[in-house]
Amino acid sequence: MAQVELDKIDRKILAILQADGRLTNQEVAERVNLSPSPCLRRIKRLEESGVIRQYVALLEPARIGLGLLAYVNVRLEKHSDVPSKGASRSPRDDFAVSVAQWAEVVACYAMTGEMDYLLRVHVEDMNHFSRFMMETLLRHPAVLDVKSSFALQQIKDTTALPLGAA
Repeated sequence: MAQVELDKIDRKILAILQADGRLTNQEVAERVNLSPSPCLRRIKRLEESGVIRQYVALLEPARIGLGLLAYVNVRLEKHSDVPSKGASRSPRDDFAVSVAQWAEVVACYAMTGEMDYLLRVHVEDMNHFSRFMMETLLRHPAVLDVKSSFALQQIKDTTALPLGAA
């Protein structure tokens, strides 16, 4: 995926929208000292180029009953990524498909190092986590080992990416 060239105004627009994606085009235009039409063209170009991926509402997990945040390192069986006879996908592919369907997993990253994947898991409580682990994750045939860590305190949590000279 090619990097998109961003000038100072683009970066400022992005910083504003990362802080509050519900602002109107008029409000964004005023904050970057542009008239609404050129500002809207810039925003549309940023959307069409994929720089702006989507707009979302960020929920407070504890307010909706998801009070436990866990990070789970997962190691898969070390065998070929080539599908076995009669199988249409490799174990890694199968794991990726499964993870995409597990509501508790809000993020999954393939990792370097000792473990293969890092999962960010939001659940109600330790009982919910135990059920997820025992009935879902550990039952996956490709999973060899897991190591879990629990968030004790949130120090920083942002969706805003660093934009350099914004």
